[in-house]
Amino acid sequence: MRKFGISKFGTSTALAVALLMIAAFAATAPDPTYRPVAAPGDHNESIDVGAGPNKTTRTFVVHVPPSFDGKSKVPVVFMLHGAGGSGAGTEPQTGWPAKSDREGFIAVFPDGTPLRPTEPAQFLGNPRLWNDGSGRGAASTVKVDDLGFISAMIDYLEARYSADPARIYCTGFSNGASMTFSVGLNLSNRIAAVAPVSGHLWFTGKQLAYPVPLLFIVGTDDPLNPIAGGNVKLPWGTTQYHPPIADSLKEWERMLECGPQVTTTDARNGVDEVAYDQCAKGGEVVYYTVKGLGHVWPGGQNRLPEQWVGKPSNSLNATDIIWEFFKAHPRTSARKPT
Repeated sequence: MRKFGISKFGTSTALAVALLMIAAFAATAPDPTYRPVAAPGDHNESIDVGAGPNKTTRTFVVHVPPSFDGKSKVPVVFMLHGAGGSGAGTEPQTGWPAKSDREGFIAVFPDGTPLRPTEPAQFLGNPRLWNDGSGRGAASTVKVDDLGFISAMIDYLEARYSADPARIYCTGFSNGASMTFSVGLNLSNRIAAVAPVSGHLWFTGKQLAYPVPLLFIVGTDDPLNPIAGGNVKLPWGTTQYHPPIADSLKEWERMLECGPQVTTTDARNGVDEVAYDQCAKGGEVVYYTVKGLGHVWPGGQNRLPEQWVGKPSNSLNATDIIWEFFKAHPRTSARKPT
């Protein structure tokens, strides 16, 4: 009967076979740092922000364009919703996903924090809000760290979605526009350019660490952020004072040290454009007003009663204008926070 065993030549042969098997396994073993390329479309993401009792789980939607390959660095546009809104709800209202697909950038739609975080969010009953620096609302009262949230999202996107540190942009509407001002100011070492639509810069006397270019859009008939300022009755039944829009723009011009030279464009289809493009520290401030537009994303969908927000307008497509502005303003150097 044949005996199974190792012959006098078998020890070295078996060892060689074992070594070959180990080498083959090592060559095919999964890379622990490997991450599959994200498929085109929406991805619901969440991250923890803060530590200990202050740790919260924050949510956001990442829209990936069909051209994304996970290797090439891509631009990122953050779109911050208005008070009462949501990240997902802002997508169809603004058209940023379709723009992302055509232009090849990643669009991100974060969620603010509800007035009562332990209860489901509702537009009137429990609205999501941003801590925009105004000191208004529950987000400000409990000092929600929205700047920390956005900074953490940038880290996440750079690590997992090939976000280009030199092309991180932020836009937003209403309360989200005011938060966009805050992001541009307080995270200027990470943001290439900002484009708030109908909001306010609630900070004064500050300085930019990096000359962040600003594009601003507002409607002439906006009842919730009137150009001249004044007391505003909000859909939640409260009345708040809003400063003139010019105050926010002048503050940004001061930080960029923009000169008195102004480039103006004749009104086209009811749209006026003013640009302060001679700024000693770099960057520029561009300002659009849209005749007859209420508190609505220009060129987008309106889902709120006109008696609250006024009339929509297609005289200007904010998403198109903002993306062209962003494309023209990458950072000359991408600096990490110190």
